[in-house]
Amino acid sequence: MTEQPGFVYVIYIASTPERLWEALTDADLTAVYWGHRNVSDWRPGSRWEHVRADGSGVADAVGRVVESEPPARLVTTWAAPGEEGREDRHSRVTFEIRPYEDIVRLTVTHDGLGDERERSAVASGWPAVLSNLKSLLETGRPLPQEPWRVPAG
Repeated sequence: MTEQPGFVYVIYIASTPERLWEALTDADLTAVYWGHRNVSDWRPGSRWEHVRADGSGVADAVGRVVESEPPARLVTTWAAPGEEGREDRHSRVTFEIRPYEDIVRLTVTHDGLGDERERSAVASGWPAVLSNLKSLLETGRPLPQEPWRVPAG
């Protein structure tokens, strides 16, 4: 059995655990820095959807809440909408929030990815989203351009 690839990203943000938790779980806030509304009640076992903020109602990812310990830890599964019923195709995202004085350390672990192509996509996506999140929490606004649109290389 080969191990599935994963990705870990750590970022430090001038914020509180409570405000960071809100930014990760409030659909209106996720729309501001992610371009998607993350919609759920965030209780273990509940469904969540990653719905485009353009008003189309299209969900680009879906999953289940595995763990929810506000404001310290959130674990969700991720799948393409067409693969929601195929748990063997789900990946898993863990958000760990640790306070230190006036900052928080956010560690995002995305594991159970299908292959290196998926790991590469995640490795370019998470830094862009989390940079936008950091800017929003520290300045009150996201970056002036969507960071995931910056050409590679």
